Amino acid sequence: MKMRKRMVVALLSGLALVGVASPSSGAVEVTRSGDSGPVVVGHRGAPGYRPEHTLASYELAFRQGVNWVDVDLVPTKDGQLVARHENEIGGTTDVARHPEFASRKTTKVIDGVSLTGWFTEDFTLAELKTLRATERIPDVRPHNTIYNGRWQIATYQEVLDLTRRLGRELHRTLGTYPEVKHSTYFSSIGNPTEPKLVALLNRNGLNRPNAPVVIQSFEVSNLKALSKQVRVPLLQLTSATGAPADFVAKGDKRTYADLVTPAGLKEISTYADYLGPDKNQIIPRDAAGNLAAPTTLVRDAHHAGLKVAPYTFRNENSFLPANLRSSADPAEWGDIFAEESAFLATGIDGFFADQPDTALLAVSGA
Repeated sequence: MKMRKRMVVALLSGLALVGVASPSSGAVEVTRSGDSGPVVVGHRGAPGYRPEHTLASYELAFRQGVNWVDVDLVPTKDGQLVARHENEIGGTTDVARHPEFASRKTTKVIDGVSLTGWFTEDFTLAELKTLRATERIPDVRPHNTIYNGRWQIATYQEVLDLTRRLGRELHRTLGTYPEVKHSTYFSSIGNPTEPKLVALLNRNGLNRPNAPVVIQSFEVSNLKALSKQVRVPLLQLTSATGAPADFVAKGDKRTYADLVTPAGLKEISTYADYLGPDKNQIIPRDAAGNLAAPTTLVRDAHHAGLKVAPYTFRNENSFLPANLRSSADPAEWGDIFAEESAFLATGIDGFFADQPDTALLAVSGA
């Protein structure tokens, strides 16, 4: 644990960046200009511009200037780890258009929620590779639908390979924040994610101090176990509502609200280095949907020795506080700079963003 603590300072060093508009992509090309400021993590790559969790989304995020991307991991039937936000892939791939997989559609209960669709654990990797990624929220990001069908589902190994290749090309160290999704569920069906992740880290020489990896989870038990198996930092994710799935499964009555009390944060600091809260736990919204006064969470977490990286910042009106929206159009961009500046003022150490380029500009103050 002490070794991982010493690594955090190095891993949290960020980049102050300068941006220039890029008419071809609608994004901002960002160039390196220094080494300071909170870290921006490309949330699922750069999904404001490309369908999430595709190699194209990750590559764009790195080229926009971030050093880190967030990679949600779920297993396949044959034990491979792939990058998908959820194991249900009906909303992020063209699986429904494949008649050969029509019989795979089913209903499952995942972390207490009943879901109907197609699930990665029912497909081999070879089968998943016949599918193509699609935009998850087309009503909000209609411009991304032009890319539907262009890219396959990526494995974590492919993301690591891309990260290494681009790191050499861009002359900087690039890394990933792998998130273990639905740990209790996958363990319950005999297909746990954690051993596969540890094996991949070992195989790629990444289970070592100062490796460019930070492991995330919304559950607690798996992070505690991983803290004894890996030498990279861990990040405890929390939600503004509900409780960790492993707590619920074990009958533990504690909730995420309990985890972010001073006592809860002190416990988290015994196995993790980062706290990744829902941003509403740092600055909630009032009854009108505007930003209210900040809580003491950042200060409390820092007092417990934890770095704080909230999620998720998105430029579209549908995700912004009411008073920062530019119009009634949910897909139009509002004043993301004002929102991100308010959170930066609380002393956060980094944050997850769907549009890495504008997030980097907010950090740089450009």
